[in-house]
Amino acid sequence: MGNSLRIEGLTAGYGSVRVLEDLSLSVGDGETVALLGTNGNGKSTLIKCIMGIVRPTAGRIVAEINGTDHDLIGMEAHDVVQLGIALVPEGRRLFPKLTVEENLLLGAYRKAARARIAESLEFCYETFPRLTERRAQLAGSMSGGEQQMLSLARALMTTPSILLVDEPSVGLSPLLVQTVIGKIKELKERFGLTVLMAEQNFQQAVRIADRGYVIVHGKIEFEGASREALADNELVKKLYLGL
Repeated sequence: MGNSLRIEGLTAGYGSVRVLEDLSLSVGDGETVALLGTNGNGKSTLIKCIMGIVRPTAGRIVAEINGTDHDLIGMEAHDVVQLGIALVPEGRRLFPKLTVEENLLLGAYRKAARARIAESLEFCYETFPRLTERRAQLAGSMSGGEQQMLSLARALMTTPSILLVDEPSVGLSPLLVQTVIGKIKELKERFGLTVLMAEQNFQQAVRIADRGYVIVHGKIEFEGASREALADNELVKKLYLGL
């Protein structure tokens, strides 16, 4: 029984502003796929469409969860989460006046996750030891790197099958980016997660991606079937490598 995403002919935007244009991509069972693009090209809009936050005007979004297909178009965000799709949002979006542990517990509201709260908390603290030290600290008083770890751990508290990660490197130092990206890879391998990661940091994203897409002005301009194919592409060299 697999967990995958299929996006076909997706068009979406905000009011009269069209951001995505006939966009198609797929994420296979157990894959990590990087959605690469510089700021303003539609990465976050695509993630919001999958989560039911932005309503597409055309196209399909189908999530296969444990072997069963679900049409996500028209679903509310909380219903998408109930299926087993979790989001690590851009900018972390924590509850700053709640403690680390309170933020984690809020992540476990999904029915399937509530039965495993103690187990999930133990795993999150084991995986992110800094959160153990900070468990009673207000989330808003932590560093950016600590907050990103908490955002990732909160998503894991939902016990997801598919993980969406939106710009995990934003606002972090190069060393912290490397740490966070490494944790995403570790979690994917440990749980067999299917991961779609929207990212503008090319070097770090391709370090853990099985495949990747390059999005430019709301359209997929290139699909790389491997890390090597992405690194050798002329568009990628122009956008990211300055070549």
